[in-house]
This record gives sequence, structure tokens and C-alpha cells, in this order.
Amino acid sequence: MDAHSYIEEQTPLIEGRLEAALPPADEEPGELHAAMRHLLFPGGKRFRPMLAFAGAEAVGGSPERALPIAAAVELIHAYTLIHDDLPCMDDDDERRGRPTVHVAYGEAIAVLAGDALQSLAFEILASCDEGHEAVSVASVIRDLALAAGSRRLVGGQADDLVYDPKDVDPVRIESVHARKTAALIATSIAGGARLAGASEAELERLESFGLEVGIAFQIADDLLDEDENDECSLARALGREGAESRAQELLESALARIEGFGERAEPLRELARFALQRKV
Repeated sequence: MDAHSYIEEQTPLIEGRLEAALPPADEEPGELHAAMRHLLFPGGKRFRPMLAFAGAEAVGGSPERALPIAAAVELIHAYTLIHDDLPCMDDDDERRGRPTVHVAYGEAIAVLAGDALQSLAFEILASCDEGHEAVSVASVIRDLALAAGSRRLVGGQADDLVYDPKDVDPVRIESVHARKTAALIATSIAGGARLAGASEAELERLESFGLEVGIAFQIADDLLDEDENDECSLARALGREGAESRAQELLESALARIEGFGERAEPLRELARFALQRKV
């Protein structure tokens, strides 16, 4: 199964869960609920939920076992995009061919919509009742909170905001990528695996896999950006060929970490390759 087929097959699962979780736009406060839904429907390729599903399958579980973390990471991802687009951050007017949330609903509602999506992510996990062990759910909540906090995602964004374009140190740039992008990707994979009953040894390998794939994913994303002169980007620091080489090196290292998982991890491998090979 290639990544495109896997995404197509699993998309209805995550779409249904997200639709069930989000308040309808006609429920008061209607403008806030409409803003929360604006970026989620229609969404992107749901890459992080797909990784959660594949993480569960890699340890012998079903995608359904990973649904709580799959939905939660997508909500966290959506909240970060809403806040990233704000005038005080990246000041973007368009995302996925549509007006950004602050353009459509105003800055204040956009901030509140992001806040509400983050809260909803943890509500979904805390309400998880699909037969998961309480200790596993608690661990996933802890891991997601860590990934989304000041030592990972938010901290990476903070360092990105103050990044000096004169700084072309690849180590510092990768540190931003590891926190801002890769941490949530790694948590998606490991969270799905944990809810499917993974051992601690398996989780350690899958998290390391996810961190390397996540950095490679960000490099590929930067290579698609035609205007990267002021960005915290390995494409700018190393040049296009250097960045492509580093991304491929990370992918190969990541794939080597999960060799022992056998055929069950094939969706995970295909999604990792997809992360580097996508054109849009």
C-alpha cells in the first residue's frame, strides 16, 4: 500500500471523529464555533492522524485504537496554524486557498478559536473510552502536553520568531525544526502506538523515528517555499542540494530504526517517504 492509498482509506475514520468532536457552527457562540471549524473542514491530508494510525498498526493494533490521539493531534495542529497566521506571528492572509481564520473572523475570535481547539484536544483524550488502559491514556495526555508546550512546539515557535537570518548554523536550525514541527509528529506516532499497547522499547524507537521524519518533513516543506530568504531554513543555510541530502539522510536513519517492525510498519514507512516526496 502506498501513502496515497493509505490516506484515502483512512481519511473517513478521522473525518468522522473530528466532525463528532467539533461543535456545530449553529451552536452558540456561533461565530467562535464556525471559526474553530474553518481550518478543519475541509482539512489537508491529515498527515499527523495518518501517522498515529500507522503507529498503532506498526505494533499490531488497529487504526481505531489510535483515534483519540489522531483527533487530538489534528486539533493541536489546527490551533497552531491559526495562531501562526496571526498578524503578530507570520501575518498570513491565506491558507489552503482560503482566507485565514483571523481574516475571516477577526483576530480576537481567531485567538479564541485556537485556544478552544487546544482545550478540545485534551478533552478528547481525557474522555477516551474505547477500552484503553487508564495509565496509557494518562501517558498520552502527558506526552502531548509536553510536545505542545514551551520545551517543544511553542518554544520552537518562539525561537523561530526571533531567528536571525544571518545565523546559518544547521544545528540551531534543526533544533527549531525538532521542536516546532517534529515533536508533534513524533507524538502522533508514539501516541498511536501507545494506545495500541506498544512496549516501552517500541515506543522509544518509534519516537526517534518520528523526530527524524519530522525534521525531514520540515526540510521538504521549506524546499517548497520559493521565498525563504529570512526563514529559519536548512534550505537557505545549506543550499537546495545540501538540504535535500540532509533530508534523505534523516529518512534513511529513521527507516533503519523500524526495520525490526516488519510488514506491520509498511504504512509508516510509506508515509515517511511521502513526507519527503510530496510536491505540494
